[in-house]
Amino acid sequence: MKVDIQKLIRRNILNLEPYSSARDEFKGENGIFLDANENPFGELNRYPDPYQSKVKQKLSEINQIPTENIFLGNGSDEVIDLAFRIFCEPKKDKVLTFSPTYGMYEVSANINDVELINLDLDKNFQIDFGTLKSYLNDENLKIIFICSPNNPTGNSIKNIKYILENFNGIVFIDEAYIDFSPEESFRNQIKNYPNLIVSQTFSKAWAMASVRVGIAYASKEIIKFYNNVKPPYNISQLNQDTILNTLSNEKINQVSENIKIIQKEKKNLIESLKKINLVKKTFPSDTNFILIEVENADSVYQKLVNKNVIIRNRNSVIKNCLRITIGSPEENEKLIQALQNINN
Repeated sequence: MKVDIQKLIRRNILNLEPYSSARDEFKGENGIFLDANENPFGELNRYPDPYQSKVKQKLSEINQIPTENIFLGNGSDEVIDLAFRIFCEPKKDKVLTFSPTYGMYEVSANINDVELINLDLDKNFQIDFGTLKSYLNDENLKIIFICSPNNPTGNSIKNIKYILENFNGIVFIDEAYIDFSPEESFRNQIKNYPNLIVSQTFSKAWAMASVRVGIAYASKEIIKFYNNVKPPYNISQLNQDTILNTLSNEKINQVSENIKIIQKEKKNLIESLKKINLVKKTFPSDTNFILIEVENADSVYQKLVNKNVIIRNRNSVIKNCLRITIGSPEENEKLIQALQNINN
C-alpha cells in the first residue's frame, strides 16, 4: 500500500519552522565558543550535540541502518509522545491499540487530547483481525500502536505485516523487549514501509533504564519531522557518553552474556513456578518477565511485599495476574522461597 506521509502530518507541523540552536548553526568541535550564552567555566558547561551524531553513527554501524533513519529520544516515552504531536490533530484524530498493553499509549493520548480506540486482544493475547478490519479505513485513525513483545502479557504479536499492508496511517511497533525475543526486529523493514516507526530502548536488555534514551527507526521523512518537533537538546551529553561507552564491542559482548543469563533464569523460574500450587498458569514469554495467574493476585502481591519481594500486580488489567521481572539468580531464588512459604 502506498502511503503519502505528507497527508498524515498535521498542517501546523508540516509548516513548522524548527528552532535553530547555536549548535545547528555551527557544527564544529574546535574553536572559541561565544555563541550559545554558555558559562565559560566548568566541565559540563557546553550544550550537548542536539542530534547525538556519534551515538547514531555507532547504532548505524551495529544495525546497518543509515543515521538519517534514526532518532534518539528522552526514553521511548518521548518517541511515543512526539508521534502524537506530529500526526494527530487534538479533538479530531484517533489512535488505536490493543489491550492489555503498555499504559503510556493511553496516557499520551489523553495528554494530547486524542481519542484512543482500545481493542481487546483474544484469549491468546493476539490481535482479533476480524474486529480490527472495520477500523482500518477510518480517515481520522492516524496511528496504530503495537507493543511486540507485548507488555504485560509477554508474548510476541503475530501477523503485524497484515496491518502494514492494509492500513494507510502510521504503524508504530514498540519493541522495548525485542532483544529477549526469538522474533526478528521490524527495524529492517522501514525501507519497505514508509509508514512504519519502530521504537526500541536502552532500558531493558542494555540495562540503562536510568539513562532514559529511546530509539526510533523510521523513514528519512518521518525522522525529519521528529527532529523538527523535539526540544533542542533532548539528551544530555552525560547520557550520550554513557550510551557510547556501552556500545563498545567489549560492552556489547557483556550485554549478550547478560541476556543469555536472563533467558536461562527465566526458564528455571518458569519450571519452579509450575511446581507451586497457588500459581494456576504461567504464560509464554518473549521478554525479561513472566506473567502468571494466581488464585488471589491482591493477596499474593501483598504477602510478597511483606517479605520485601516486589513484583507488579496486574490484577486491574488481567484478572488475578502478576508480572514478575527476571532478577539475578539470588533474587529469583528468594522469590520462589517466598511463594513457597505463602503457598504453604
